[in-house]
Amino acid sequence: MSGNSFGKLFTVTSFGESHGLALGAIVDGCPPGIPLTEEDLQADLDRRKPGTSRYTTPRKEPDQVKILSGVFEGKTTGTPIGLVIENTDQRSKDYSNIEATFRPAHADYAYTQKYGFRDYRGGGRSSARETAMRVAAGAIAKKVLAEKGIQVRGYLSQLGPVKTGSVNSATFDWDEVNNNPFFCPDPAKIGELEDYMRQIRKEKDSIGAKISVVATGLMPGLGEPIFDRLDAELAHALMSINAVKGVEIGDGFDVVEQKGTEHRDEMTPDGFLSNHAGGIVGGITTGQDIIAHIALKPTSSIAVPGRSIDIEGNPIDVVTKGRHDPCVGIRATPIAEAMMAITLLDHLLRHRGQNADVVCNTPVIPGQYSE
Repeated sequence: MSGNSFGKLFTVTSFGESHGLALGAIVDGCPPGIPLTEEDLQADLDRRKPGTSRYTTPRKEPDQVKILSGVFEGKTTGTPIGLVIENTDQRSKDYSNIEATFRPAHADYAYTQKYGFRDYRGGGRSSARETAMRVAAGAIAKKVLAEKGIQVRGYLSQLGPVKTGSVNSATFDWDEVNNNPFFCPDPAKIGELEDYMRQIRKEKDSIGAKISVVATGLMPGLGEPIFDRLDAELAHALMSINAVKGVEIGDGFDVVEQKGTEHRDEMTPDGFLSNHAGGIVGGITTGQDIIAHIALKPTSSIAVPGRSIDIEGNPIDVVTKGRHDPCVGIRATPIAEAMMAITLLDHLLRHRGQNADVVCNTPVIPGQYSE
């Protein structure tokens, strides 16, 4: 099964299934000498793990990560970092009823057509549980980026019809994001989000969400031309997350209604006057904040009957049992942060490898204009 690795110089390869013995990853290309402990990785894993609130799946997994290699005396050695998380709360019997059927909007049918059969327990390799290893690997990338003054943070910007605001909103507060189960930056919106999720649960349905991710402290010049543009590879990274059906960089699809005079990010010696491009132009960073958004579809595993077929092609009705998130987007924030961090570190190392000796006489202007 190919397609399990991401990155060129900073690479992440993951393995494992939802109801297998464990999940694991090999992280290669991490610079040596970076202070790193299991606790550094656990903080983000605790943000992603299931069973943390009434609005996520009740499956209880501690998601305790173990570092198997690549770290000695508290520092990275430059060799491959091996990571593992054991599964402890599998209930495979919950999925015995779908062994011979396909859940609508799930990967069951596609995986069976590709491989001839599938691990039906919790979705196997197609389960979002796989993303735990991305978060662990992303925590390593965040640690390296932080030493360069680069920070990657995300938040829930919309759940169903409820919009929580943007970084430019008067009520936006980064400090609030980790103080509630929704990763919501506006505490005034929590009650509305709770009411909406209670209604969704009552209907035995699910709902989609939008996550926004912001990277600050970037220098201009990261990225590659043409096929390996930074925004292209960032879109690849974010689109690879389970249930993501759309990626936007900067203003995204809003540019359709913008005129050139509105969209262009004008420059002055004192900085950029706007950031409609999301910090990337021509596939290369401008030094402004990188801003990306992802749209996640509603959870496909729901208790409302839906039409489908069995493995013999006969028509059936499917009701999905088991423990599922009514909104997968609620736990997607640390995953999106991880994939952006992995992508940025990979490009940072690639830039260092080719362009470390480049001298540019044009001054670097601030990412944002200030009087």
